[in-house]
Amino acid sequence: MRIAIVGPTYPYKGGGAQHTTELAHRLAARGHDVVIESWRAQYPSFLYPGQQTISEPEGEPYPGVRRDLDWRRPDGWFRGGRRLRGADLVVLTVLSPVQVPPYLGILSGLRGRARVVALCHNVLPHERKPYDAPLMRALLRRVDRVLAHSEEQAGLARRLAPAPVSVAALPPHLPARAEATGVREVRRRLLFFGMVRPYKGLDLLLRALARVPDVSLTVAGEFWGGLDDTRALITELGLGDRVELRPGYVAAADVPALFARADALVLPYRSATASQNAWLGHEHGLPVIATRVGALAEHVTDGVDGLLVEPGSADALAEALGRFYADGEPERLAAGVKAVDPEPYWAAYSEVLLADGA
Repeated sequence: MRIAIVGPTYPYKGGGAQHTTELAHRLAARGHDVVIESWRAQYPSFLYPGQQTISEPEGEPYPGVRRDLDWRRPDGWFRGGRRLRGADLVVLTVLSPVQVPPYLGILSGLRGRARVVALCHNVLPHERKPYDAPLMRALLRRVDRVLAHSEEQAGLARRLAPAPVSVAALPPHLPARAEATGVREVRRRLLFFGMVRPYKGLDLLLRALARVPDVSLTVAGEFWGGLDDTRALITELGLGDRVELRPGYVAAADVPALFARADALVLPYRSATASQNAWLGHEHGLPVIATRVGALAEHVTDGVDGLLVEPGSADALAEALGRFYADGEPERLAAGVKAVDPEPYWAAYSEVLLADGA
C-alpha cells in the first residue's frame, strides 16, 4: 500500500514529530511504501511560542520525507494534495486546529482520490479558543475516518462530525533509552518534565511541595506562557531554594542525566488525553506520581511503580508526596518499575489505522 503521512518530523521536535517518524518506520517495516509529507514552516511563531526545530534528531530520522508544506503558501497546500492523488491512504496528523486550513487545502487537491484518515492527537485542545470546534468540525466532515487515542476523544469527534471513528491507544515513541544503573540513591528530588502549560498543573505541584519539607523539585521544559507567573508563585510559597527551573528545550542526549537526578517523575495534570511521560519516567527507572486523568492512570500501577492521586487538588498531591517519601517507599516503588514493551502497542495501533485497507 502507498501511504502518505502528513505531519511534522525531524527537524521538528516533540511528541507529535516523534510519533509521525516512528509511525512511518513501523508501517514501512510492514512492507508499505511510506512517505512523510512534512513542513518547511509549520506554524507562525505567535501560535507556537517555543522552539520549533532542533539540530539533533530525537530518534532515528525517516529517510522518505518531503518538506514542501508552508503555512504561508496556500497554493502549496493544493499542490500537495494533487501530489498525493497516487496514494492509497493519506494520514493527516492533527496536533492543533490551526492545521485545519492547510489540511482543507490538501483535501481540495486530493479530490477524493485517496482514503483519508484524520489521526487526532487531540480532537480539541486542552485550552480552547472559540474557533477550535468549528475548524475541527470542518475537517472531520471531509475525511473518511478519524483515529482517536481514547474513548473520551472519540466521543468528542463523534459529536463534531459523522465520519466513522476508531480508537487506538497511543503507542510508545521513546527516543532516549536509559542504561541500568542498579540501586538508586534517594536524593529527595522530584522532576516535572516537558512543556509547561496551565493544564499540566505545575502550580498545584508547587503548592503541594510547600507542604512537604526537605524535598526539592526540578522543572525542565519550555514555558508556554513565560516564566513570570511561576517565579512569582515560587517566591510567594518560599520555595526559592528548593525549586530549580531549567526553562527551554531539553535535548534527547541530556534526558538520561536529568532523570537520574530525581527520585520520581510527577505528572500533576488537571486533564490529559494520551501522554508518553509516564512511560518515559519508567523507561528511565523512575516511579511516577500522576493524577487519574486520561491515559496517565493506565500507565501507572498505584502502589507498584508509582502513585495515583485525584486531579486538581494540591492537598491530595501533598499527601501523595508524603506517602512517597515514607521510609523505604522510594526504593520499593523504584524496584517495581519496568520499561514498557512497545511492540504489542504498535502492532495493535497499526492494525486499527490500516483497517479497511491493509
